[in-house]
Amino acid sequence: MNIDFSVQLPTDAQSVPLVRGLLRQALEHLHVTQPVIEEITLALTEACANVVDHAADHEDYQVDVSIDEQLCTISVLDDGAGFDVASATETDPAPTDDRGRGLMLMRALVDRLRFVEGDDGRHRVTFEKRLVTQPRLRLRLLEPH
Repeated sequence: MNIDFSVQLPTDAQSVPLVRGLLRQALEHLHVTQPVIEEITLALTEACANVVDHAADHEDYQVDVSIDEQLCTISVLDDGAGFDVASATETDPAPTDDRGRGLMLMRALVDRLRFVEGDDGRHRVTFEKRLVTQPRLRLRLLEPH
């Protein structure tokens, strides 16, 4: 079974738990294991929080989700100014820094992470995570003897 959805969200903090909840429900419906669900939803939270923090001047942003039996792919697309990925990933933040751990967390949580600036000037972060699912519970009806 495949689940695909795309949502256009306002660039505010209340949009983050909304899209995180949608993603969680989809993954639970597909019987993905809880630790994998937690990793994917945390990565999405970080990506969306970055948009809310850095692209707040813009009205909205878009989240595209595609889930199949083996892989979850998520793209977060916004119209913000973007950032220099190379310089942002050169060093990890110091333990006393209040910010800057989002990219480090995302890299640790997902299998593949990409940042792309489109020809239209929009910025997209895309990440992929291989899925581990739980066996579906099958009930066997017992016939009376």
